[in-house]
This record gives sequence, structure tokens and C-alpha cells, in this order.
Amino acid sequence: MAGAKSKKPGSLAKFYLASYNLGQTLGWSYILYQVILHYISPSSSTLWNKTELSVFIFQNAAVLEIIHAAIGLVPSNVIITTFQVFSRVMLVVGVILATPYTYAAASPGLPLALLAWSITEVIRYFYYFVNLIGIVPHIIIWLRYTAFIILYPIGVTGELLCFYAAVQYANVKPDSWSYVLPNPWNFTFSYLYLLLGVMLAYIPLFPQLYLHMFAQRRKMLNPSAKAKKAH
Repeated sequence: MAGAKSKKPGSLAKFYLASYNLGQTLGWSYILYQVILHYISPSSSTLWNKTELSVFIFQNAAVLEIIHAAIGLVPSNVIITTFQVFSRVMLVVGVILATPYTYAAASPGLPLALLAWSITEVIRYFYYFVNLIGIVPHIIIWLRYTAFIILYPIGVTGELLCFYAAVQYANVKPDSWSYVLPNPWNFTFSYLYLLLGVMLAYIPLFPQLYLHMFAQRRKMLNPSAKAKKAH
């Protein structure tokens, strides 16, 4: 990735990263299980009722990845990592949890997002884990740099549908999560404009991140290209 550092983590850092990635692999595997079980064994509970706690825990744990990149613990680009993590955390905390169940949590975008997220994260975190222990089956590399082709657009579609549902709520309740003038601080904040701003940010960011993954895919799955660069 851009901005990669050559320094490898020490044994303690390696143990921490392996534990973190294994924990995230298991966590997102459980979320995927919850999503699948919701549809094969329907009940009166909503999908969000079943997955809320686990999604909150394991998605917010991804904030640590920004710290990992910032302190050089992993060779990831801090800016790219921040955008990727922020969009997810914003959706969970600032959209789904911030609006009534009848809006974002009931949106058709939620199952799309959770399905794409959970499959992607199981593959991604397991790939990182096996890299750290030094055993990387080719199928895991292939999945890491191929599954995103379908899952990334599905996930983004789900996220935007959830944002759209929250926009509908903000239109109905314009004062919710907003701070309007006049007030003692002479400061204004619009929840609606925040939602619209984040949605508009997808226009330049999604193509950039998507193309970045294709560049990574070519580098990892095209041995001839790597051989040419070596000469």
C-alpha cells in the first residue's frame, strides 16, 4: 500500500496484531452467522436487534487500525485507513444508532451492508492473521484481492441506502442531533447536512478506493508484473 514502511513488527507487536486479527476474524464470522441465521430461521426479532451488540463491538474495534497505521505498527496508509474506518463507524454510530429503528435499521441497505462487511472482514482479517504466522494459502490471497470486486459495491450500496433512510428521518425531525441558532455559543450544526456531506464524499472516494484495490490486486496476483519491476 502507499506509504508502506519496511520496518517489521517485533515479537510482542506481532503477537498483539495476530491476536487482534484473529479476534476480529472470529467476531465477524459470528456476525455473518447471525445474518445468515436471521434469514434461514426467521423470528420476530429484527436483523439489527440480533446483530447490534456484535456489530457495535467489532466495527468500533476497527478504530484501532487507524492507530496501528499512525504509529507504524502496520504498513497501511493512514488516510485511506481513516476514510475506510470512518465511513463504517459513522454508519453504525451516527446513522443506525442515531435514528429510530423504523429508519436506517429497517432499511434494505442494512442486510446488504452487513453481509458485504462480514464476508469482507472475515477474509481480510484472516488474511492478515495467516500472514503474521507465516502460512498464507493461495486461496486466501486470491479471495482477499478478488472478493472485493463484488462485495465492495454491494457494501457501498447498502451504506448509502442506510444514509438515505437517515436523511429521511432528519427531514422529518430537523432538530434531531442538530444545534441551531441562536444559542450561547453562536454555533450551528446540522445533522442533515452532515449526512448529505458524507454521502457526497462517496462520489470521489469510492472510485479512488475501488481502483486502489484493483492496483493492489494486480500487484499481488500478477507474478509477471512483479518480475518485470524486479529487473
